[in-house]
Amino acid sequence: MSIPQPRILDVLDLEHIDRDIYRGAVIPTNLGRTFGGQVAAQSLVAATRTVGSEFGVHSIHGYFVAGGDPDKKTTFLVDRIRDGRSFVSRHVKALQDGKAIFVMQASFHIRTDDGPEHSDQMRKVPAPEDIPEESAPAREAVRSLLKEWNEWDIRIVPPEMYEHNKYTPSQQVVWFRSKAKLPDDETLHICTLAYMSDMTLLSSALVPHQDEPVQEASLDHALWFLRPFRADEWLLYDQVSPSAHAGRALTHGRIFNQQGDLVAVVTQEGLTRTLQPGKHTLPPRKENS
Repeated sequence: MSIPQPRILDVLDLEHIDRDIYRGAVIPTNLGRTFGGQVAAQSLVAATRTVGSEFGVHSIHGYFVAGGDPDKKTTFLVDRIRDGRSFVSRHVKALQDGKAIFVMQASFHIRTDDGPEHSDQMRKVPAPEDIPEESAPAREAVRSLLKEWNEWDIRIVPPEMYEHNKYTPSQQVVWFRSKAKLPDDETLHICTLAYMSDMTLLSSALVPHQDEPVQEASLDHALWFLRPFRADEWLLYDQVSPSAHAGRALTHGRIFNQQGDLVAVVTQEGLTRTLQPGKHTLPPRKENS
C-alpha cells in the first residue's frame, strides 16, 4: 500500500530538545531505510538553527555511516566548531539509538562579501514543459523512487533530446522542482535543495548499465550553494559519473535555474555493488510499519 508523503515543510520541521540538540519526527515512507536526502537536509536545518541570519550556508560535506531506520526518530547534535567574522563552521551528528547514521560539516559565509564572478553555461536541453511526464527511466529502482517522491515534479530528459559529452561515460539530465509553493525563506529553499540533491544522482552512474542489477546506497554527499534560487521553480540537474569501479561509483551534478544560472554543485560517491540473485536493492518494509 502506498504511504502518503509529507510536505517538505513537515520534513524540515525539527523539534528543539535543548541547546544545539534537535529531533526529527518519523517520516512516512515506502522505502526500507531513511532517504539520504532527508537526513542530510534535517542535519542542515539543525546547523542553521545555531547560526545568525547574517550568515548563509555555502557548503556541506557529509558521510552516510549507517542506514537509518525510517520508523525511528532521529536526533541531531550540533557542535559549534568556529564562529568567525566571515565564516562559521558547524559539525552535525545524526543519531538513532545512540549510534551515528550520518555526520556532516557545514560552512556558512557572511552574506555581504563581494568578488570576481564567472560561471559554467547550462547545457542546451528542452524546457521542462516539453518533457513528457510519462517519460521514465529504464531502471525499476529509479521508477520506484519516482513514485516515492510524488511531492516533486521530476522529469528525466530522454537521452536523444540533448547533446552528449563524448568524454563522459555516463550522464543524465533531470528537471525537478517542488510541486508545492514554498515560503519566501532563502534558508528553507537551501535546505529543500539539500533534500532534492540526493534524488536521481546515483542513478546517473548506471545509465550505461541498465540491465545490471546492483545494490545502491549513498556513501557521502558534498554540496556547494553558489547563487540564490527557489526550489519550487524549475531547476536543471546536469549529472555525470566520471568513474565506477570496485562496487563504488562517483557522481557529480551541476544545478542550474531555468535562466541558466549555476546555483549549486553536488558531488557524491555511492555504493553500486553487483547484486546477488534473490537479493533486493533496498531492504523490504517491515510488515508492521
